[in-house]
Amino acid sequence: MSETRSEFRLQAAITNDGQPFPSGPPEGGTPNKFAAAHHPKMDILIYWPARALVALIQALPLTLVARLGRAAGALAFWLDTRHRRVVLQNLEMCFGKEKSPEEIRAIARENFRRIGENFACAVKTSAMSWEELRPHVEFDGVDRLQPPRRIVVAIGHFGNFELYARFHQFSPGYQCATTYRALKQPMFNQLMQQLRERSGCLFFERRADGPLLRAAMNRQGIILGLLADQSMIGLRGPFLGHDCSTTLAPAVFALRYQCELFTGFCYRVALAKWRIELGEKIPTHENNRPRPSGKIMCDVNRAFEAAVRRDPANWFWVHRRWKD
Repeated sequence: MSETRSEFRLQAAITNDGQPFPSGPPEGGTPNKFAAAHHPKMDILIYWPARALVALIQALPLTLVARLGRAAGALAFWLDTRHRRVVLQNLEMCFGKEKSPEEIRAIARENFRRIGENFACAVKTSAMSWEELRPHVEFDGVDRLQPPRRIVVAIGHFGNFELYARFHQFSPGYQCATTYRALKQPMFNQLMQQLRERSGCLFFERRADGPLLRAAMNRQGIILGLLADQSMIGLRGPFLGHDCSTTLAPAVFALRYQCELFTGFCYRVALAKWRIELGEKIPTHENNRPRPSGKIMCDVNRAFEAAVRRDPANWFWVHRRWKD
């Protein structure tokens, strides 16, 4: 994996005072000022049905929500031609030489069911207390988080990935944090954040909350989860046998704030049951010197490849990971 100008730009964004993103608002954050021009009436048409659907889902038992989500995903496989094509193309490219067309299509169908189950369950679990959620989630590797310190976890779209925000509930002494990109519809964005913030995780808008994130990263006992499996302009390297762009953010943040770097994965183990696994620590230094960010992310990508191959239907294949 070769370094490109994108690493320089990302490194430059982390200034001498530690600000990880371009200058944003004063301490305290802002509403979604980055939203494109929108129509208030359209926002209302989206917001109230969405809020009613959220309330309905959260009133149902989790296992029923999971079954309904799987049924919706199965229906989407037949109705959503565009995303079905993307999934089949991605699977054929990565597994065409080792799996039959029938196997690939079966993985694609199950992938749609899993996505439906995961999204529906994410809405339900966001309103569940830790005691209610505990029978449905287990955490492997929690012992390696003690004693509390600064940690960056490279995460991906595996299973019910919104459960990553519950990391700190497995290991006392930690505060979870992550970044997000605000949605274009302010009311819908507000609804999404209301769901997410119930977890106790700190959410920082990527373009506005740099000062707040800087302050959080200078504290002990912080776990910063950063998505690392999306196509990002910049570093090119192999993933599942094909070149794609990979973010450098987990490596850059770990180096800049002197954090340990891990990978984290959420696996579906049964209907409405998940296991979150903390991967092995990714070395950020060699011979007492910082490793290049590109080499660090090569190790992250290899860990992600192993997680995809372990359960192909568990990953988010609808994303165009391999853009030209």
